[in-house]
Amino acid sequence: MKVIIVEDESLAVEKLERYLLKYDGTIEIAAKLDSIQSAVEFFQSENEFDVVFMDVQLTDGLSFEIFNQTKIDKPIIFVTAFDEYAIDAFKVNSIDYILKPITFTDISKAMTKLKSMQNLFKKTEAVSNVAKDLITRKFKDRFLVKLGNHIHSLKTDEISLFYAEGRTVYLVTNSGKKYILDFKLEDLVKVLNPKNFFRVNRTFIVGINSIKDVLVYSNSRLKITTSFQLEKEIIVSREKVAIFKNWFEGN
Repeated sequence: MKVIIVEDESLAVEKLERYLLKYDGTIEIAAKLDSIQSAVEFFQSENEFDVVFMDVQLTDGLSFEIFNQTKIDKPIIFVTAFDEYAIDAFKVNSIDYILKPITFTDISKAMTKLKSMQNLFKKTEAVSNVAKDLITRKFKDRFLVKLGNHIHSLKTDEISLFYAEGRTVYLVTNSGKKYILDFKLEDLVKVLNPKNFFRVNRTFIVGINSIKDVLVYSNSRLKITTSFQLEKEIIVSREKVAIFKNWFEGN
């Protein structure tokens, strides 16, 4: 099997290559590309490969621009640190969306899925629809919370945000009620619909309907205020400002 890697971080490339060869020693890394430009030039002239592992953010922009300049009719597996682009990813015949830091288990599952779906890649549109269905079924629409001896089921549209305080993760409703949740933020971003929820920094995941106002803050950052009183400040980290603006604008 021939694999193409589109990634601009050398350590990430080495780790991915190591896991792929651990999964199957016969895999051939046919090309390693680190920019939109080099990827476009490669895919315009080469079609002899089986799968592409691709990061979302490259040195010269978002990798989705590659698909605007050339056609790739092979399966794509996205590997990225950002969860905000899952929906966009599955518009370009992607079969999986892996969040960094990656593990060997992540790569094994992705490769197993690839092998089981290879027959479906005769038609890109059919594969895209199947992949969308798979990812959609992963999104949680309810969370169980406990209050004393009572257990409640909350719909995601009742939830304003999630935040971490030490090892404890809290769920906050639209009315400002707070519950302890048996999840890590890293796990939450995998089960929440990225169209409705955005992880703005290491501490907070905010819901689109909970945002009352967004203010320009110091050092080109953004400050979010909610419709209810919150003791903690919600600051969009500098590296996520541009992505947050795209998410906040919507499709």
